[in-house]
Amino acid sequence: MMQECNIVIKVCMGTGGIAAGGTGVVSAFNEEIKAAGINASVEKNCSVHNVGCRGFCARDVLVDVIIDGEKTTYEYIKSDMVPRIVQEHILQGQAVGDWEVKEDYHTFHEKQVKVVLSDCGEVDPEDIESYVERGGYEALKKVLATMTPEETIDLIKASGLRGRGGAGFPTGLKWEFARKAPGEPKYLICNADEGDPGAFMDRSVIEGNPHSVIEGMIIGAYAIGALKGYVYIRAEYPLAVERLKIALDQARQRGFLGNRIQERDFNFDIKIKLGAGAFVCGEETALIASIEGNRGMPKAKPPFPAQKGLWGKPTVINNVETLANIAYIIRNGADWFAQFGTEKSKGTKVFALTGKVKNSGLIEVPLGIALREIVYDIGGGIEGDRKLKAVQTGGPSGGCITADMIDIAVDYESLAKAGSIVGSGGMVVMDETDCMVNIAKYFLEFTQAESCGKCVPCRIGTKRLLEILERITDGRGRPGDMDLLEKLSNDIRSASLCGLGQTAPNPVLSTLRYFRDEYEAHIHEKRCPAGVCKNLLTYSILEEFCKGCTMCARVCPAGAIVGEKKKPHKIIQEICVKCGACFETCKFKAIKKG
Repeated sequence: MMQECNIVIKVCMGTGGIAAGGTGVVSAFNEEIKAAGINASVEKNCSVHNVGCRGFCARDVLVDVIIDGEKTTYEYIKSDMVPRIVQEHILQGQAVGDWEVKEDYHTFHEKQVKVVLSDCGEVDPEDIESYVERGGYEALKKVLATMTPEETIDLIKASGLRGRGGAGFPTGLKWEFARKAPGEPKYLICNADEGDPGAFMDRSVIEGNPHSVIEGMIIGAYAIGALKGYVYIRAEYPLAVERLKIALDQARQRGFLGNRIQERDFNFDIKIKLGAGAFVCGEETALIASIEGNRGMPKAKPPFPAQKGLWGKPTVINNVETLANIAYIIRNGADWFAQFGTEKSKGTKVFALTGKVKNSGLIEVPLGIALREIVYDIGGGIEGDRKLKAVQTGGPSGGCITADMIDIAVDYESLAKAGSIVGSGGMVVMDETDCMVNIAKYFLEFTQAESCGKCVPCRIGTKRLLEILERITDGRGRPGDMDLLEKLSNDIRSASLCGLGQTAPNPVLSTLRYFRDEYEAHIHEKRCPAGVCKNLLTYSILEEFCKGCTMCARVCPAGAIVGEKKKPHKIIQEICVKCGACFETCKFKAIKKG
C-alpha cells in the first residue's frame, strides 16, 4: 500500500486576499478536492485552511500548497486556476511553475524578522487549535504557573519593548505604574483604533492572528491586576471584529478567559467596543471617554491613565502590535527579543509599506534597519524606476525623510532627530512626480477634519494652516507665507491639548525644512515643479513631436485642442481645463506639462 501523503493548502483570506477573490479560491479548492476524491483516498489526505495576511498584499491571492512538509507558494491565483493546481500539483506531483512566486517574493521577505507576524499567514484565525499547535497560550500557562506579576513586569522591562502605537513609551514601565497605582478595579485596553491613512498593521494582525493579541492582554491583565479588558476597535474593520469575536468565544471555551483562568485564582474577561469613527479616539484619553459613553475628546495630562483612567481607575492602554509581542517575549525570553533592534529601540516593528514602491505590503523589520534596505531591498525600488523623492513615516503625525537621507536608521531616536517619527507604522514612498506642498496639504486636510475641536490651537490653527496651503497650491501664495506657516506650526505644536494637535504640523515643518525650494516655486514663480497642482499647470504641444493623429483633440472635454489631421496641433490656453487627458493619451510624448 502506498504511504499516506499529507497535503495542506493555505489560502490568504485577509482583507487583501478576500478583495482579490480569496473566497472563490477556497471554494474552488474544496470543490476540486471533493471531485477528485482526494480526502477519501488512502494515499492522499488534503485540507484547505483560511489564513491571514501573508504580507505581500500586491500578489494576492497567495496560496501555499504543502505536500509532506514541502511548500510551494503561488501568486495572483484566481478560482479558475485552481483545477490545474489540483490536477498537476496535487494529483500528479508536478508544481505549476508558471504561477509560482518569483524571486522578488523571496527577496521581499529576506531581510524581514518576523515576531508579531510570525504566525500570520500560518494559523487559521478562526481556529484556536491552529494557534495552540504553534505554541499559543503556552506563555500564559508559563506566567500563571511559574511567575509572579512583578516578575512578569520585570521580564517585559528587560526586553526593552516600547509601545508600538506611536509614542514609544516603555511597556513594562507603564504596566508597573498601573500595578502600583492605588484604586480598584484596574483595566487593560487594547487600542485597535487604527486611523492613519494607508495604515493596516493592526487590522492585519487581528485578522490573521487574534489569539496573539488576546494572550498578550491576558498576560498584561495578570501583571497589573486587571479584572476586565476592552478591545477598542474601528467599526470599519468588520472582518477583524468578526474574527476577534470568534477568538474570544473560543478562548472562553478553553478556559483562557473568565473566572479561575487555568484553575488559578485569576479572573479576567474582554469586551469589544466599536470605535466612534473619529481619528482623535486613538488618543488614549479620548478613547477612554468614548468607552465611558462620552464624546471622544482628549483631556489634559497628568494624571495619566495608568494612575487615573477608565472611570477614574488605573488603566493600561496598549496598542495591538505591542500586545501581540508579549507572548513571544515570555515564551522566548527578554534577551531573545532584545537581540533585535538597537540599544534604545529594541525588537522589531511592523510597517505598512505603500506608495510609489514596486513591492507594497505589510513588513516586519528589526528597528535600526536602514531605510534604503526597506525601500530598495524589501520594496524592490521605485515604480517605473523613477527617482526616490521622500518617504513619509508616521502617517499624518509624521514627517518626510528625503532621498539623500536614505541611509538613516529606522528607529525612534533617528527618525525624531530627522523631524519625523516611527508612529504606528505607516510608511509612504514618494517619487519625483509627487508635489511635497500638496503632500503637506493632503495630511493637513485629514488632521484638520479629524480635530475634535476642543482646544483653539488645534481647531483654529490647523484650519489656518490648511487655508495657507490651499492658497499656495492654487497659485495664490504670498510672500511671507513660509514664515507664517512655520510660526503657526510651532505655536500649534506647543499649545495643543493632545497628540493630534501637537503633531499635526509635522508634515508642514518637515516639507518646509527639506523642500523649501518647492514652496518658493509655488509662491514666487507660480509653478509646481512636480506638475501636480492643477491651477499651476500649463499643457502645450511640442510641434516637432506632434504627428497630427488627432487623438488628443478627441479626448479633450473642453475642445481646447485645434489643428488639421497629420499637422501639428495647438492648445488654446484660455479654454484648457487642465484635466491632463491629452497628456495621458499622447503616444508620441508631444504634450508638455509644466
